[in-house]
Amino acid sequence: MTTPERCFGFLMYPKYEELDLIGPWEMATMWRDYAKGPACVTVSESGGRVDCAKGLKSIADYSFADCPALDYLLIPGGFAAFDEMKNDRLLDWVRSSAANASHVLSVCTGSFILHAAGLLEGRKATTHWKALDVMRKLPGITTVEQRWVRDGNVWTSAGVSAGMDLLLGFIEIIDGPEAAGSVQKNAEYYPDGRLYGSQPLSGGRA
Repeated sequence: MTTPERCFGFLMYPKYEELDLIGPWEMATMWRDYAKGPACVTVSESGGRVDCAKGLKSIADYSFADCPALDYLLIPGGFAAFDEMKNDRLLDWVRSSAANASHVLSVCTGSFILHAAGLLEGRKATTHWKALDVMRKLPGITTVEQRWVRDGNVWTSAGVSAGMDLLLGFIEIIDGPEAAGSVQKNAEYYPDGRLYGSQPLSGGRA
């Protein structure tokens, strides 16, 4: 059952991929507004302005120092995730937040931050199709090619737009199919599977 005290945190860091965060944010805030979902907040290392990969400027609500306790945490990806894997302060914050959260999610190469924080040990995970071969070389992970994957309380998705599918699946598990259906209807998010041009499906993924 939903409770108004729940809080869903979205991590921002320099050059994160815009839709990795904004797509799930849209789904999560519609969950909040239309289906009694959790409060949604953004957080970065220092708070304030964070420049995204494609030039969008974003503002984090909180810094690591003053972020409230989170029930759910989502980590976006982008090429910059490989830099943030080496950011000890960020990794420490992810570990401590994940220890208190009931579920942790990543989109795209955000899964590499989860791995660097030690949160994918012994788990199945996925990532953007371009990074699947890199993930396969990481110790302790079973790499799968799926739109999104749940292993216990850790959820990972493929790249960019896949984060919206991840969130709908997450909402269904947490609050039920009616909540997910309300979000889907209000978002008018009904992927039709149409392929444009002659490009194959990414990574052979259906």
